[in-house]
Amino acid sequence: GPAQGEVMSGITVTCASAGNHGQSVAMGAAMFGCRAIIFLPANTSPARVKAIQTQGAEVVEVEGDYDHAVAHAAQTAEKEGWLVVSDTAHPGYDEVPRYIMQGYTVMVREVLEQLPPGELPTHVFLQAGVGGLAAAVTAHLWETLGPRRPVVTVVEPAEADCLFESALAGSESPSRGSLKTSMDGLACRAPSPLAWKIIETGADAFLTIPDYGAEETVALLAKGVADDVKIHSRPSGVAGLTGLLAAAFEPTLSEPLGLGENSKVIVFGSEGPA
Repeated sequence: GPAQGEVMSGITVTCASAGNHGQSVAMGAAMFGCRAIIFLPANTSPARVKAIQTQGAEVVEVEGDYDHAVAHAAQTAEKEGWLVVSDTAHPGYDEVPRYIMQGYTVMVREVLEQLPPGELPTHVFLQAGVGGLAAAVTAHLWETLGPRRPVVTVVEPAEADCLFESALAGSESPSRGSLKTSMDGLACRAPSPLAWKIIETGADAFLTIPDYGAEETVALLAKGVADDVKIHSRPSGVAGLTGLLAAAFEPTLSEPLGLGENSKVIVFGSEGPA
């Protein structure tokens, strides 16, 4: 009712984003009639900025990378009394990221419901930034399929590989890369602790890919192969598929993963063209 509208219009939600998350927070704010202010790294593509502004949100560009934007959003929110809706957990703040990860499980359920009866996936390749999406998918497959769950491979840009580094170190570790990548939605320095807790034991393999690989996959999908429907995405959204393509053509990757012509693989497109 009107009273609820008044309450909502007095609320400001905020977050930092490498792109995708900011767009969804902006869309949610528009649905509920509250104000949204999204902090983005200064090198964010104009298309991403516009996509967020189109939802009616205000954009603040922050000098530095995604982690600088996270810090800036947190400080400003504390000062202004805004509500932070972050997909990255930190000590004392994991309830909202947990809800966001639960939201990701909807797409896993939809995939499993659409599989032919008795058919189960053997592998899943998951793109990761801070790891929320990858962790949510991994956890839901584990919970739903138990010992019949697929082999999970986490795929990251070579220059933003915090989960790969964490797996090597055996504990939460930052990427030592430049964070300069055309997979800008995945350009994150450090993992979300909540996500790492799941991925640490739930993922079977970690893979890094070069930018040109993801860019070639974008071009391949846009062109379509044979009678395939043409799919328009951006590099961040196809990182998982790029990892699968790389593994399929490289025996040193496919053999340890048990990937072959009878494999049934799930990948998720996590991004549209804008």
